[in-house]
Amino acid sequence: MPDFPAATPRSRVRVPLSFHDGYSVDTELVTFHGLADGQEHVAVVLGDPGPVPLVRLHSECLTGDVFGSARCDCGPQLREAVERIAERGGILLYLRQEGRGIGLYNKLDAYALQGQGLDTYAANAALGLPEDARDYTAAAQMLRALGVDMLDLLSNNPDKAQQLRSLGIAVHDRVPTGVFATPDNVRYLRAKVLHTQHTLLLGELDEANVS
Repeated sequence: MPDFPAATPRSRVRVPLSFHDGYSVDTELVTFHGLADGQEHVAVVLGDPGPVPLVRLHSECLTGDVFGSARCDCGPQLREAVERIAERGGILLYLRQEGRGIGLYNKLDAYALQGQGLDTYAANAALGLPEDARDYTAAAQMLRALGVDMLDLLSNNPDKAQQLRSLGIAVHDRVPTGVFATPDNVRYLRAKVLHTQHTLLLGELDEANVS
């Protein structure tokens, strides 16, 4: 078992959610004491999680989640995850890892370089930043604090499953998200496939891009 300190729940608050398309759902938001990175991550408990809940690790994306940026697929993935997890029962971990862990300002600097033709990973490298700086120790702490040691992971990213397993969380299955390609984000999605082996088929991206 990996050696890291336990986290404990700090507060549990019922919060009804309502999305712009009319979908609404009751949730329980859970905050924590003792998270390894000191960030204010939040667990969103949806439905009855059961013994093998459906879980998504969703990294914060101000531009996509809040402002509806079409340059990524984060907003649509968040909306999809809430409904799919609520239907089955599970947990969405909303992790304060803006820009794959590099922060909002650095992410926007990388956006400027992408406008000059670099892909998202090459832009990070040009700024002297890692392709992906995220560490999921706090996510494992949150899951353990909620009594979860086995889950199905809603993600196209194999690194999330690998990190959770290395942290002692059993990933029973990795469930892919939908494909949310647009003319504005298809290069971004292609880069995720080519650089970090996200499970999106390039043919799906081509089809979605022209539909």
